[in-house]
Amino acid sequence: MPRVELHTPESTVGRAHDVLTDLWERHGGQVGPMTRAMGGSPSVLTGYLDLSRAMRRTKLRRPITERISLAVQEQLGCATCLAAHTAAAREVGVSEQEIALARQGTSSDPAVAAIVGFARQVHTDPAGIDDDAVAALRSHGYRERDVLDVVGLVALNVLTGTFNLVAGIEPDEPARLAASLAS
Repeated sequence: MPRVELHTPESTVGRAHDVLTDLWERHGGQVGPMTRAMGGSPSVLTGYLDLSRAMRRTKLRRPITERISLAVQEQLGCATCLAAHTAAAREVGVSEQEIALARQGTSSDPAVAAIVGFARQVHTDPAGIDDDAVAALRSHGYRERDVLDVVGLVALNVLTGTFNLVAGIEPDEPARLAASLAS
């Protein structure tokens, strides 16, 4: 049971009302519990939506971004996010073995292992990132933009995972959760 109210457009005012109304209309009332709970704070709701939209413009391929999300969410312990990102990873063709490896912060592909491991370090020890860590990514063909996008993806995952844990949002059917993370 959520610890915070799951809002509808009718239960909000001001900016939160405008944003939730727009989402409600665009998605036919199918707005996920995390986004509805964020309706209690217009700042959090709009910040989440803006960062989420921005990170969809990353040049990293979706199978990689989902693995990064799985690595971070495993560390955070957000079952809701793990369910959603597992479903999303399957949808983009990530194998069950690679999903399990991503949750451990690695991959059987050395280039993917490098970026997923880097993301995990960004999450757990950003002060430990040094020139060698960035050079290692570049040796696998990653560019500066990719390195910076990893920071944004980690930040987005920390926001969503932490929010769900604090708000008491529990896993629901993975397909609906994946849709709510994308909205």
